[in-house]
Amino acid sequence: MKAVIPVAGAGTRLRPLTYTQPKPLIPVAGKPIISFIIDQLIEQGIRDFIFVIGYLGEKIKNYVDKAYPDINREYITQEVRLGSGHAIWTARDMIRADKELVVFFGDVILDVDFEKVIKCPDSCLCVKKVDDPRKFGVVEYGQDGRVKRVVEKPKIPKSDMAMVGFYKIKEAEQLIDALEFNISHNIRSNGEFPLTDAFMRMIEQGVHFSTEVVDNWFDCGKKEVLLDTNSAFLDRSGYASTNLPPFDNSIIIHPVSIGKNCKISNSIIGPHVTIGNNARISHTIIKDSIIGNYAHIKEVILQRSVVGNDTAITGLRQSLNIGDNTEIDFSLPRS
Repeated sequence: MKAVIPVAGAGTRLRPLTYTQPKPLIPVAGKPIISFIIDQLIEQGIRDFIFVIGYLGEKIKNYVDKAYPDINREYITQEVRLGSGHAIWTARDMIRADKELVVFFGDVILDVDFEKVIKCPDSCLCVKKVDDPRKFGVVEYGQDGRVKRVVEKPKIPKSDMAMVGFYKIKEAEQLIDALEFNISHNIRSNGEFPLTDAFMRMIEQGVHFSTEVVDNWFDCGKKEVLLDTNSAFLDRSGYASTNLPPFDNSIIIHPVSIGKNCKISNSIIGPHVTIGNNARISHTIIKDSIIGNYAHIKEVILQRSVVGNDTAITGLRQSLNIGDNTEIDFSLPRS
């Protein structure tokens, strides 16, 4: 069984961070998002991977080649981003001969029974109840509990069960045929060719889909969700750093993940902070944040922040001569 991982998106909701860093490589609890995906699939015995790359794709390729030299990996470039279905169609020649495959979007982290999904006797869509189904592809069920329809971003939703970006497909060739039909006939939803429409064509042709409800769905496309995901995983066993070296005159409030060769002095770090390798931090307070590799931060107070690689931040210094009975507020004006 092959895994197809689309990672061609530009990550526009995380700009300016994603101008130079592809979203799947952003660290969560000290681990790039894409590593969660690959590790979970390797645990299920999957060794053959296809990565559909595009924007900053060479960085993703370099990371995967270095971090996972033992898996079988292929790369295909999606030259024009026309939706998730178009991304899978781009890799059609690599998967047409396969009976089964899994598709895992490269910007989501899931808690689900992966073994149950992989071993499902039918094609399987992972789903989660959401507050606003209009933002997602949704699954509608018939009276018998079976999947009756799937609809991409419905204006008037008839279901609140959203598809979360992980699918096991038993009928790989039929999926490719459905994608080719939609693309050749220019059948689009919201200007794109989503996987949802291909799944719907398969349903119309008699393919049965089961669903599996995920326990947690971390869609890391927004800063707020990214930081919440970072905090959630640092609270779990096995993600936070242990046995940290002593840092000069600094306080570490666990849980945190601090990379290799970091120099921290006269600072308070944590809780829920991820710091990449080779960072330099002094006279700084950081909490609930993600700091990239080789960042240099001095005399700053940061919270709920995402700081990219090779970034330098220096705080504002003040020299004051203040008389009695004075009140000074340096905080930003409140709206």
